[in-house]
Amino acid sequence: GVAYASTKTVTNKQGTEIPVMHACGHDFHMTTWLAVAGFMNAYRKHWQGTLVFIAQPAEEKAAGAKAMLADGLYTRFPKPDYALALHVNSKLPAGTVGYCAGSALAKIDLLDITVKGKGGHGGMPNFSKDPIVLSAQLIMALQTIVSREVNPAEPAVLTIGSIHGGSNSNTIPSEVSLGLTIRSLNDSVQAAMIKSIQRMANGIAHAAGLEEKDFPVIQLRNESSPLVYNDPVLSRRIGAVFQEKLGKERVQELQPEMYGEDFGMYRQTEPPLPTLIYSVGTVGTGPFVSTHSPLYLPTLDPALETGIKSLTWALLDLLKPAKK
Repeated sequence: GVAYASTKTVTNKQGTEIPVMHACGHDFHMTTWLAVAGFMNAYRKHWQGTLVFIAQPAEEKAAGAKAMLADGLYTRFPKPDYALALHVNSKLPAGTVGYCAGSALAKIDLLDITVKGKGGHGGMPNFSKDPIVLSAQLIMALQTIVSREVNPAEPAVLTIGSIHGGSNSNTIPSEVSLGLTIRSLNDSVQAAMIKSIQRMANGIAHAAGLEEKDFPVIQLRNESSPLVYNDPVLSRRIGAVFQEKLGKERVQELQPEMYGEDFGMYRQTEPPLPTLIYSVGTVGTGPFVSTHSPLYLPTLDPALETGIKSLTWALLDLLKPAKK
């Protein structure tokens, strides 16, 4: 690995020590943030207005923006006219930027499902209700929500990211835990998907002969993120700045993606605050590696310079002195 590869470990909620890293580029983001803040402070005479830099934690758990807004971000400090952010993009070449006007990033909900059963001996499954088998049936059934229940014209994703159950190969456990995420660009689609998950889970339990008290327990985590909507007028304005400074060939208009960001919470004012989160390319010459992979490594040269300059150009445009 690289010299600055993370060696940090933490203990997760299950009590297991696990390695951690900035697999979504947040060290890149904050390095850019610090450099731009330093430049804007040093060259204060070249712009006018009030500039607020938000050092927000806990984006990955969708907790940071919510906590800062609840703590009075827009009342204890000047309420902005615009909000800008950038994020690394593991599909764009280093030295480029991209943006998506309108609906840009998905609304996200995270759910935990506890599939109950009746534990027993692996050699006598007829005396048990096997939650591993029920979980397998549920996992396959849930795949039909997007393919058979959601309008094909509506982007939607359902991903089961974890399954945990059992402790021994010859023992049928009493329960299995599933963790999943659902994502869409539409509140009604999101609500319908949650209802479908509940219906299918209950149906599989009923078909297995379980009593209602032993039907799966579905919990919606307090880690939801709203749709991220880039104001079209602001997007086109800043996109034009990027094209002027970088050249049109290094600025891409992107399609909506099913990643999530709690940056969307900053827009939830009345009237809605114009916001824009754009992408900074980080891909070099190696094979594709997605963010959230332990192998993700941004190509710092020229990606970091592009990130710093692009955000600085955007701020200088929005804060340029009025003509006398």
